[in-house]
Amino acid sequence: MLKKPPNCVAAVDLGSNSFHMIVCSLSDGKLQTIDRLKEMVRLASGLDKKNYLDEATQERALACLERFGQRIRNFPRESVCVVGTSTLRTAKNAAQFLEKAELALNHPIHIISGIEEARLIYQGVANSLSSRASLRLVMDIGGGSTEYIIGSGDNPLDKESLQMGCVTTSNLFFRNGRLSKQAFNKAVLSAQRRLEPFQQKFQRKNWDEAIGASGSLRSIDKVLYAKNWSKNGITRDGLEQLVQHIYSCPHINYLNLPGLDLDRLPVFVGGVAIVYATFKSLNITQMTVSDGALREGLIHDLLGRIYDHDIRSATVKSVADSYHVDVVHASRIKRTLDYLLAQLPEDYFQISPDQAEQFLHWAADLHELGHDIAHGQYHKHSAYVIENGDFAGFSRQDQTLLAAIVQAHRRKFSLKIFADLPAPWHHEAPRLALLLRIAVLLHRNRQDYEVPQFQFSCIKSKVKLRFPDGWLHASPLTLADLQHETEHLKTAGLKLEFS
Repeated sequence: MLKKPPNCVAAVDLGSNSFHMIVCSLSDGKLQTIDRLKEMVRLASGLDKKNYLDEATQERALACLERFGQRIRNFPRESVCVVGTSTLRTAKNAAQFLEKAELALNHPIHIISGIEEARLIYQGVANSLSSRASLRLVMDIGGGSTEYIIGSGDNPLDKESLQMGCVTTSNLFFRNGRLSKQAFNKAVLSAQRRLEPFQQKFQRKNWDEAIGASGSLRSIDKVLYAKNWSKNGITRDGLEQLVQHIYSCPHINYLNLPGLDLDRLPVFVGGVAIVYATFKSLNITQMTVSDGALREGLIHDLLGRIYDHDIRSATVKSVADSYHVDVVHASRIKRTLDYLLAQLPEDYFQISPDQAEQFLHWAADLHELGHDIAHGQYHKHSAYVIENGDFAGFSRQDQTLLAAIVQAHRRKFSLKIFADLPAPWHHEAPRLALLLRIAVLLHRNRQDYEVPQFQFSCIKSKVKLRFPDGWLHASPLTLADLQHETEHLKTAGLKLEFS
């Protein structure tokens, strides 16, 4: 939690079609939007057949981020949240692009999973649109993926993210803007096939109101209204008329649709195909369109972190409960971690003390969840679940970092585990893992007693522990564990001394 809330907060969404930024003032916990920026970048169009992002698209994206950066570059890091979605999940050279993109913004960029994207979209809609519906279906079409969520109030209940978007669908079926009835029907069938495994879950009988949230859905809504094909959001009848019009056009340049922005034109029909397929498959007759979407969800998530309601902590508790983690033992370890952290100099970490404590506490809560799978190599099972599970509020980088700390908490201490982490975590994570190793080691007997006061220091490659006279002699198991740990730490270039 920040000691003093910032005056302004910002969220940036690096979508597969558009980049969005929203800036809000923050006063007494209340948000007021003061700036919005949006640029069509079409990141998904830059992916080649091997899923590498081409140089021209990267340059276009970086030029946009330089402009965004002028607005938020000097904001405190804790007041800005930047996420990448479908294309950056897919691109094999995403890491190289992100390094340059973070320099342009002067803020870290987090890649989020499709399920996390769906959760944030729902939060954005829930906080932007007044609705009395008990259960609502929210749909969002991005450039490379489409999210479907059923939720109640502020709570998303069922979430799915499908690999189809307005950019990828347009590139696949309407190359160079060419249109035909056959191509459109193929695009619709493709979307229906992707939706088919989830058709029963999202069927009309399972919700009360349908809400759309994205540029594609807003564009369709504007066109239907301007053509007098619908005066009540997006309707099935209005879509049928729009589809018949698309059938009659040989190229997107012949669409001539009032209300349709020219920069939306190249990906418009791909979006229509996905919406039409969704209406048919889920038996939707009418859909309201919301202004809220991913970036608004990010802002509200950021607000939770600022005021100490971090959903990530709630997620960790839920996961720990699901895997029957020994919470009493985890609490012992967290107390010892706090004791170790208190003895370190303020400049020991490049990250903030709050961040160090937060990740260490999460690691303590989850380091033994692998016991619920198998006792042998449980630390590796724990790390696998953490890295690959759907953890609400966590980015991919967060989960990879947490998994690395947990995997390194026992047995061999290999620095290879941390080699691929982004800066500064590749440097900080081994230090966090070392603290977790010591705390776990000192509580290996799992007895409910406090470890006696001891001195701890870590200077360069030398780790020192000094216990009260006679305590180690009276604790032969701990003494043996420390002797083994000396050998484990040698492999990481660390020298453990204890007395």
